[in-house]
Amino acid sequence: MSSLESDPDFTAATHLPRQPTVLVTGAAKRLGREIALTLAKAGWRVAVHYRDSVEDARKTVAACAALAGVSASFRANLGNETAVRHLFPEVIEKLGHVDALVNSASTFEHDTPQTFSFAAMEKHMRANAGAAILLSQALHEHLASRDATGAVVNLLDQKLWNPNPDFVSYTLSKAALESANTMLALALAPRVRVVGVAPGLTLTSHMLTPEKFEALHKLSPLGHSSTAADVAATVAFALSNQSITGTTLLVDGGQHLMKFERDFSLL
Repeated sequence: MSSLESDPDFTAATHLPRQPTVLVTGAAKRLGREIALTLAKAGWRVAVHYRDSVEDARKTVAACAALAGVSASFRANLGNETAVRHLFPEVIEKLGHVDALVNSASTFEHDTPQTFSFAAMEKHMRANAGAAILLSQALHEHLASRDATGAVVNLLDQKLWNPNPDFVSYTLSKAALESANTMLALALAPRVRVVGVAPGLTLTSHMLTPEKFEALHKLSPLGHSSTAADVAATVAFALSNQSITGTTLLVDGGQHLMKFERDFSLL
């Protein structure tokens, strides 16, 4: 029995070393899980990153393994630089190689210009922008050591094109990551492509009733925003299309074209 097969966080039906491997951050639940399952269905081995959702991560690993044959989970606090720097080597040690990265994990806490603080900004910048940049750097170095090419997909937000005063620190961190798309696409080319995917209102939360979510989801030129499946399919497309880099694909039913005075959760 290999060390992978004996690991409780590893599930493998068959070990196929030629399968491409993708690290998806925040993959234990919600949108990250949908992305992980979609990529596993497309034949990717999935490294499932999580912070605290241990049981959810195990379920995602099992579901991905049933689709692709190989998956493993990795725990890390993306707000901690040391933990971020250790994450990629841990994935390589367990899965052998990595070909792509999806930065889906996100800290999302409410603040406004009136309640803004350096601490809130730093917390969001570390987890949402800094971690994504460090992991992209690690992917580039790993691919260079293999003389291979790969891709990074960064999950952004339609509100960057339709700003409002809510969630200031979160928005600033996503704006930084959107700018990093351009800089990383230039700096890491031709070995690594870097693409942004910006959803609209996609999943409900404790801040919205089902009725309110349904009504807000319809507020777009197309009469609907994005579904988790829409976003995951776009991530898969961005990873597979070899001619896209340094740009962002908005998947929001056109919500970025409309003016909203408040964040969806507070309308």
